[in-house]
Amino acid sequence: MSAPLYSLAFRTVFSRMDPEQAHHLVTRGLRAAHRLGAGRILESLTRPEEQLAVQVLGQKFPSPFGLAAGFDKGASAVLPLGSLGFGHIEIGTVTAKAQPGNPRPRLFRLLADQALINRMGFNNDGAAAVRRRLERTRQKVQRLREAGRHAPVIGVNIGKTKIVPLEGAVEDYLTSTRTLAPLADYLVVNVSSPNTPGLRQLQEIASLRPLLRAVQTEADAAAGSHVPLLVKIAPDLADEDIDAVADLVTELGLDGVIATNTTISREGLETPAAKVSVAGAGGLSGPVLAQRSKEVLGRLRERLPEGVVVISVGGVVSAEDVAQRLELGADLVQGYTAFIYQGPMWARRINRELLKLMAQLRAKRGSV
Repeated sequence: MSAPLYSLAFRTVFSRMDPEQAHHLVTRGLRAAHRLGAGRILESLTRPEEQLAVQVLGQKFPSPFGLAAGFDKGASAVLPLGSLGFGHIEIGTVTAKAQPGNPRPRLFRLLADQALINRMGFNNDGAAAVRRRLERTRQKVQRLREAGRHAPVIGVNIGKTKIVPLEGAVEDYLTSTRTLAPLADYLVVNVSSPNTPGLRQLQEIASLRPLLRAVQTEADAAAGSHVPLLVKIAPDLADEDIDAVADLVTELGLDGVIATNTTISREGLETPAAKVSVAGAGGLSGPVLAQRSKEVLGRLRERLPEGVVVISVGGVVSAEDVAQRLELGADLVQGYTAFIYQGPMWARRINRELLKLMAQLRAKRGSV
C-alpha cells in the first residue's frame, strides 16, 4: 500500500477505530497475507539492498533500521513484519508469566503530534508460549537464509511480571532468560517501561548491577554460547544516571544499550492539554521524543567504549532521522510510532532513501 493510499485508509478507517483494535486488525491482516504467499511478493518489493547490511553484535543485519519492541509482543508476526523490509524485529516485552496488562483503553493517538500514549502494561502470553512460537519462527528463518532470502535478525525483550515484587525481580527475569535466550539473536533487559509499577526503580545502579550480572550469566548458560545482552533505558533518567548506567555496562562487559524507551513527560506537545489529560498516564512516543533521544545517544556514545553497541530509538520518522542517528554514533536504529502513522511501506521508503543518503555521504567524504 503506497503512502497516499495508507494515509487515506488511516484517516477514513483506522483513525476512527480504537487504536488497539486497529493494531490487532493490521497484525492479523499481515499474518493472513503472509500465509497466502504474499511474503515472497512483499520481499521482492521491500528487501533491503545488500549495501545497507551492517555487522553488529556478531551478526549480519540486512539493514541498520529495525522495528522496536512493543509492536509484536508475542512473536506472532515476526516474518510478516520482516517481509516489510525491517532489518531486525525486536519482540516483546515478554514476561515470565502470562498477564493481561492494564485495563482498556490503554493506547491513545495524539494525531496533531503523530504520537502515541500507551499504558499497555506488558500484556503478553508469557515466556513459555512465546518460546514455542519462536521455535517455529527460527526454523522458518533458517530455511529462508539457506534459500538466500531476506530474514530479519530477532531480538527478544524481557521484563518483570507485574505481580512479582521487586525483591523477586531477578529470579523472574531469569525465568524468562532461561526460556528465551536460546532463541534470541540478542536479548534485552527492559527496566524502563513506565507502565509496570516500580519497574523503573530497577534502573538504579544498586538494583541494576545484580540483575544484569545474573541475566548475563544465565543467558549464556541457557544458550550454550554467548547471547548478546543489552539494557533498555528511559529518556527520563538524569544525565548523571545515564553516565552511571554506561559505566555499569562497561564494568559488566555488556554488549550494549537501547536508548530510549517512552517518556512520562508531556512537554512539547501540540495536542491541547485537555485532550492529553484525557489519555491519562502512560509512556509517550513519537517525534516529540526525538531531541531527548538524540541527547541520550550522544551522551552514551561519549561515555561507552567503542565496541559497545548503542541502538537508538525514539522519534524516528524518516531516513534522514536514521542517517542522523547513525552519524551520532548509533550502531542500529529502531522505530515504532511512525509505523502506525505511515503504514506498511514505511521501512521500504526508509531503506531506499537511506541508501541514497549513505551514497551521498560517502561521496562527500571522498571529496574532502
